[in-house]
This record gives sequence, C-alpha cells and structure tokens, in this order.
Amino acid sequence: MELELRHLRALCAIADAGSMGRAAAEVGCSQQAMSTQLRRIELYFGEPLFERSTVGVRPTRYGVEVIARARDVLVRAEAIGRRPVEDGGPRPALRLAATNSPILSGMVGRVRTELPDLVLTVSSVYESSQIVELLERGGLDAAIGVDYPGLELRHSDAVAHRGIVTEPSFVALPAGHRLKYRMEVALADLAEDSWFLTPDDGAGWPGVFYAACAAAGFIPAVVHEFLGDRLQLQNMIAEGLGVSLVQATTRPIPGVIVRPLIGTPLWCRYLLAWRKVSVAEGVLVTLFGSASASYRDLIARAPHFRAWAARTYRGTRP
Repeated sequence: MELELRHLRALCAIADAGSMGRAAAEVGCSQQAMSTQLRRIELYFGEPLFERSTVGVRPTRYGVEVIARARDVLVRAEAIGRRPVEDGGPRPALRLAATNSPILSGMVGRVRTELPDLVLTVSSVYESSQIVELLERGGLDAAIGVDYPGLELRHSDAVAHRGIVTEPSFVALPAGHRLKYRMEVALADLAEDSWFLTPDDGAGWPGVFYAACAAAGFIPAVVHEFLGDRLQLQNMIAEGLGVSLVQATTRPIPGVIVRPLIGTPLWCRYLLAWRKVSVAEGVLVTLFGSASASYRDLIARAPHFRAWAARTYRGTRP
C-alpha cells in the first residue's frame, strides 16, 4: 500500500471525531470501510495509531505524532496553487480569540510572519462555549478552544473546527512534595492534597476532573477555584499551597515539579474553530499550520513530556 492524502484525511477524521462511526459518517462511508482502511494504514506504519475502548478511540503517543504530521501535510497540500492577496486592495483582517492555551503566542508570531498584511487582533475568551457563541453571531472569526474525549465541541453549520492535538493532563506539585521522587503519580495518591482548579470552561471542565477523581475512589478534600495567569498559579504551588492539573508541555518554575499521572486518566484536545464565511482558505491553512508548529516547539522545550512518552511508548518508532 502507498500512503495517499485520503489516508491522512481518514486519520484526521478519526482523531477529530473520537469514534469510528462518527468519522465514517463525516467522510461518507460505512464504519466497516473506515475500520478496514485504518487497519491497512496501521499495517503500513507497523503499529497501532489509536487505542480502542467502549467509548470510542483516541490516538496513541505515536498516533499523535503521525496525525500532527498528517495535518501539516494536508494544510500544505491545500495551500498549493493558492494566490496571494493582490496589492492595492484592503488589508484582510482577522479577529482571533483563545482560551487558556500555551499554543497561542507561538502561533500568533508565525501568523504575523507568514501573513504580514493580515490585520490580526487577539483577545482572551476563557469559556469554549462563549467562543462558539461569538463565532456563531459574528463576533469572532477564529479561535483556539478546548474539549475533551467524549465531550466534543458542538456548534452550528456556520462554524467549523479541526483538532490540533490531544494531550494528557499532568500534575504540578511543590518541589518538596512527598511524592517528588516518583516519576509518575497516581491520582488517588493526591486525594488529601489541596487542589487549584479553574472554573467551568464551557466544554466539560471541571466535570471531567471530578469524574476522574471519583473513578480513582475519592472526592478532593480542598478545592481552590483559581482563574489567574499560569505564572501566578505556579508561584502558589511553589509556596506549597496546593497542586494543580496542568498542560503536559508546562515549563515549571523553580520550586515546582511536573509529573505525569499513572494511566493518563485525563486528556484535553486543543482545536481551531472558525466562522466559515469569515476566514479565507489560505488564512485557515496558515492558522492551522502555525498552531501545529507552535505545539511542536512546546514539546521540544518540555523534557518531562518527552521522558514520559519515551517510558510509556518504549519500543515504538521515534
């Protein structure tokens, strides 16, 4: 079998949908045909790209890498033949919003470099549900949002979205924490700790956190609701005031350590959402490519994430 663009589109559809049935419906084929195609693709790569469960599918660590590269190939392929904006006309504008995402800064820098004529304005919108509302009524053109496996973002046909990456959630601990010498931490071992927890994000959080705690056999003893910046959060953790779930690519400050959770009970997907009538195809290609490249840079600067991946997927392809 030779790898073709349609195979890459199938992989991305499965990753975005989170289930074989939904992916098959989106691309217009049967679930059996989609499953057969995935088996052939995995045979080509030599190992599974998705983990199957009763609630759907999610990418393996190697699958995350393959899908990220597949998306990059697809956006580059879509850009072939696109004409640049003609000189002399009005400068295109884009209103971009983002939730609490580390992808944003690197993405914006790349977009401004690749599209210097684009008038780009950036705003912070915490709730993904509010992002959808703003896109629906024309208050935004595009945004970086989040959702969770089994709780995919919902919106009307006026809006589209595409997954950037699905990553595990890690935990940030004070450097003097009793579990500091463990390479990975069980969620149940943090049952008596105080937690810093961000409020409802309109996408399923903090419900997914409490569900994971319940599955681990406990209810958090003390919860501090916190909606400050990430540096302020880390300063409070460094002072020993509590622990917090954080993005896997978080760079800890002195006094803070970041550890994976055993069994990776919590996952989060970053996605690009946009208003269909507001974003030109060429701009969309640049937005997605810039977001993907920004995330790859975050991984390169997160040795704890790379170490976890090496332990978890030892023996898989690099």
